Amino acid sequence: MARADFDPGAISSRDFYRLLTAVVVPRPIAWVSSTSEEGVDNLAPHSFYTVASVDPPIVQFTSVGEKDSLRNIEVRGEFVVNLTPASLFEEVNATGTDFAPEVSEFDAVGLTREPSVKVRPPRVQESPVALECRLHRMLPMGDSTLVFGEVVHAAVSSEILEGAHPRIDLLEPLSRLGRNEWGTLGPIREIKRIRAKDWPGHFDRAGEQQD
Repeated sequence: MARADFDPGAISSRDFYRLLTAVVVPRPIAWVSSTSEEGVDNLAPHSFYTVASVDPPIVQFTSVGEKDSLRNIEVRGEFVVNLTPASLFEEVNATGTDFAPEVSEFDAVGLTREPSVKVRPPRVQESPVALECRLHRMLPMGDSTLVFGEVVHAAVSSEILEGAHPRIDLLEPLSRLGRNEWGTLGPIREIKRIRAKDWPGHFDRAGEQQD
């Protein structure tokens, strides 16, 4: 296999960012709602997003640079992560517009505020899932800040639940790819994780192969 080599010290950080975001894919999107000190409700998509801890339940997103979400969370200590369904593709993209801090993306884009249960920032009523979070900590990292939030309440639309489990085909989550590319769910495949004891010619705890 022929490969092209990229040295992050030999090209601009912006060019290497474009490379990273094209190969670290697909990336789930944290659609973060927050409220400023002046009471303005902000809503912005952040595509560096994951689960950071199970117990306690902590999610993490990265703010590249200092954006309204970061400033608001620093002040309020609270935010909501709303799921981004494919049906709201254009609205999610529109909330990434660099509006002035005094402009609420809820109003500019035409989305509906829904009161949260345990935090001040509102949820997106049109989104099927909302994770209400209290700030756990912020971690500066180069030109970015990692924001960790403990999930204190989760609200899930009953329409996408099968028992207590959300159905992925009904969630239809959006993801970010490279450039201006976005991803949707596509085909779903299922496979069970193989336990070591079930592996053909499995190894015991000492690393010895068993018959």
